[in-house]
Amino acid sequence: MLLSKSPKVSEKYICINTFSMKIDPKSTPTAKLHGYLLGAIGPRPIAFASTIDEHGVPNLSPFSFFNVFSANPPIAIFSPARRGRDNTTKHTFENAKLNREVVINVVNYDLVEQMSLSSTEYGAGVDEFIKAGLTPVPSELIQPFRVKESPVQFECKVKEVVELGQEGGAGNLIICEIVMIHIDESILDDDGRIDQHKIDLVGRLGGNWYVRASGNALFEIAKPTYISRDWSRSNSKRHSIEHGFNRKQPWPTRKR
Repeated sequence: MLLSKSPKVSEKYICINTFSMKIDPKSTPTAKLHGYLLGAIGPRPIAFASTIDEHGVPNLSPFSFFNVFSANPPIAIFSPARRGRDNTTKHTFENAKLNREVVINVVNYDLVEQMSLSSTEYGAGVDEFIKAGLTPVPSELIQPFRVKESPVQFECKVKEVVELGQEGGAGNLIICEIVMIHIDESILDDDGRIDQHKIDLVGRLGGNWYVRASGNALFEIAKPTYISRDWSRSNSKRHSIEHGFNRKQPWPTRKR
């Protein structure tokens, strides 16, 4: 159904009724909202976080509210949210606040089943390394152990903990500075870079779903180069050759 055009929008744009569902976060139960968010925002990388408690007992748990946010300084952030059902906090959150150290282990396909085992909500003082059958390896600069089976392990110092709320479902941002990186050489290519096929990463989706970043799921898109229409034909041709721009493709255009 064609609707009226907005006077503030270009004549090229029209509004179409797509019968989309609208959700007001403020009036939606947290559990249901959580499902919509996780089902729509993904795949999400997984921080397999290793910490230690006040008695020195290791703790290991995965979190998909996670990403890297800076290279200089190298900063990664993950969020162990408050439990929606009873508003309790997770051991990883408590340990990170107490000791200010964490190892973020990368999860690949070979590791995903054991990672899932560690996500069971064991009681305080339970060592998830043992429960999941994983191998703890001493870190070099911090106390928490690394996961030997992980292809990449980040030793981190906790710079800041930001509590986003006090109700169930509220996130807790653990802002980590990476102080040491350990990489399994078997996942490197001939140039010493991480080979995206060899690392075989997995990502988190909604519900019980995951995605494997390998095979036909992987593809490359070269970063486009903007070429001004004002350039002469000779300059455009030279620029295309130098930067690998395929002249047979349409000229890049800016969104207006």
